[in-house]
Amino acid sequence: NSFRRAKPFIAVNCAAIPENLIESELFGYEPGAFTGAASRSIGLFEASNNGTIFLDEIGDLPALTQSKILRVLQDKEIRRLGSRESIKINVRIIAATNKDLEKEIEHKNFREDLYYRLKVITIDLPPLRERKEDIVILSQYFVEEFNNKFGKKVTGFNREAKQILQDYAWPGNVRELKNIIERIMIVQDMKTIITPEHLPAEIKATVAQENDQLS
Repeated sequence: NSFRRAKPFIAVNCAAIPENLIESELFGYEPGAFTGAASRSIGLFEASNNGTIFLDEIGDLPALTQSKILRVLQDKEIRRLGSRESIKINVRIIAATNKDLEKEIEHKNFREDLYYRLKVITIDLPPLRERKEDIVILSQYFVEEFNNKFGKKVTGFNREAKQILQDYAWPGNVRELKNIIERIMIVQDMKTIITPEHLPAEIKATVAQENDQLS
């Protein structure tokens, strides 16, 4: 609903970018800034100007990059690698992490000043095992996504399969759920309904063991 809704939205997985490339990816570079930099490249901050940049797994950023992001928040400007010119930007930053940043600060792995700069509005998202009502909804969403991707016509899950999904603890949270649904859609041969026989054996075994312990 914000005025940025029609502007760029760029998602960055900070944990997936090699440390020696993260600064050039975020801030861009000029020709000759480093070996192989033959032409100017616009960084992701500049590309998301007037819009939103989503820094996923921000807790994995190296210390030097953390300090540069702090400078972006303070000065509202970036500087491409190899350039002396600062570029004013207006970007909304959304950050996410699976780490306890307060503990990371205690261990000197995350800058305290950056933490408090980012901590304006916080949303604490519980693990999937603590919001079981979301599991079937998310599973159905991923089924529809992979129907489109793989050209299938799966309509959903039967009652027993839904129960197994809800009883599983999902230590890998939503990513694990999505990967499992994708594997089912690729490997298993079902017509329209996913039943327990289509679910991975390790999930069924884990759920059965936990149910036996409770009974």
